[in-house]
Amino acid sequence: MRASDIAVTVPTVTADDPVTQAIRVMAVSRLPGLIVVDNVSRPRMVLPGTQVLRLAVPGSYQDDPALVRAVDEEHADRFWRELGNLTVRDCAQHRAVKPVIVRADATLLEIAALMARQHSPLVAVVDDHGVLIGAVTLERLITGLAVFGVGD
Repeated sequence: MRASDIAVTVPTVTADDPVTQAIRVMAVSRLPGLIVVDNVSRPRMVLPGTQVLRLAVPGSYQDDPALVRAVDEEHADRFWRELGNLTVRDCAQHRAVKPVIVRADATLLEIAALMARQHSPLVAVVDDHGVLIGAVTLERLITGLAVFGVGD
């Protein structure tokens, strides 16, 4: 089996989209992360869900557990809505992040090794020109491995 055999179409976001929209896309689509693409659908970042969450949590809260405990429950439940118009670009890490991508002909082993190495439950699948054609989620990979391995 190849990446193209188990890849699914997923919604994407751009670096200029609001973080709140990115969170909603991930939630509504029940994705384990997000693929951030450029204006010609080339993946620029693949963010595991925990990193999407990191975009939404202000750095001061991430750095100071005592500060987090001081926030009352009502405000703690809606902190992410206070992001206003901050974009994915505004909140993304400022260091270069190599996108977690494979070509359509990658084997399941290649995908599994990349997911394990990059701690990513989502891998972007691209064509020969680097354009996104789909994604492999951890669930799709595990299912592919389990179904392929049946009867061996």
